[in-house]
Amino acid sequence: MTTNANTTTETTTDTSITLEKKPLWKKSAFLKELVTNKALFLMLLAPFTLIFVNYYIPMFGVIIAFKNFNYSDGFLRSPWAGLQNFRFLFMSDAAWQITRNTILYNLFFIVLGLVFALLFALSLNELRNKFMAKFYQSVIFLPYFLSWVVVAYLVLAFLDPNGFYNKTVVNLLNLESVDWYASPKYWPYILVLVNLWKNIGYGIVIYLAGIAGIDQEYYEAATLDGANKFQQIKHITIPFLVPFMVVTTIINLGNIFRSDFGLFYQIPMQQGLLAPATEVLDTYIYKALITTGDLGMSSAAGLYQSIVGFFTVLLANWVVGKISNENRMF
Repeated sequence: MTTNANTTTETTTDTSITLEKKPLWKKSAFLKELVTNKALFLMLLAPFTLIFVNYYIPMFGVIIAFKNFNYSDGFLRSPWAGLQNFRFLFMSDAAWQITRNTILYNLFFIVLGLVFALLFALSLNELRNKFMAKFYQSVIFLPYFLSWVVVAYLVLAFLDPNGFYNKTVVNLLNLESVDWYASPKYWPYILVLVNLWKNIGYGIVIYLAGIAGIDQEYYEAATLDGANKFQQIKHITIPFLVPFMVVTTIINLGNIFRSDFGLFYQIPMQQGLLAPATEVLDTYIYKALITTGDLGMSSAAGLYQSIVGFFTVLLANWVVGKISNENRMF
């Protein structure tokens, strides 16, 4: 009995010694993974460094939102202002108007962008002449690469009092001329159409890529069962594109409190008469910053937009998870 006990003790001691001599990287699952796949981690090092430097380090600057910033003291030694900077957004007379404009415009952009991009993608995919399909896709995608300055002057050439509409369309169709840049009631439609025209090409490319990834055997089986094109789109194509639609919608909802600055600043040509219909949070903050030079206020507005967008993404993802758990982002 004594011998067995001694043997067990020696074995246990030897085992503990062996465990203690085991390399550190073998004890940690993370370090083991790091050593095993070191080539992959080295490939990730450059993009991770880029993201960390450009996106995470600047986040330290959010403290400006809570300070009465001045250039002489810098953002570290400037006096604290608490939540005073956030009052700018909520105490302004135009706060409700610009918030309403921002949300409603983005909702229209999201819904119409999704619907029309999907319809155009389905239509282009059904074209038998692939050369013409690529040609149409390129033509639709081209405006996406134009700057808002160029687009603004194209719109100006069409809507100016001496532009194409008032000098050509009015005479051809015997219509009344319109001073577009002094009529705010038309601009919600103009901005939605211009945004749709410029950005729809990007959405089409995403959905065409999704359609290209669908196995053709599904369509062959549906054809053998007697399904027509409409039925194939309804029961095969669209269900496979649902994950793409969900992801793009959730991402866009994260920016619902942000606006495309070029669209709302350049297209109306900064006409004061159009402010009730074209003023959004980003343009309002920019104009206030130019006027007052208050960096604390603009930082508070940017932080407010980011926080609202973050929680909007979480809420949208949660709702999607309740409806269909497999389509949620995370």
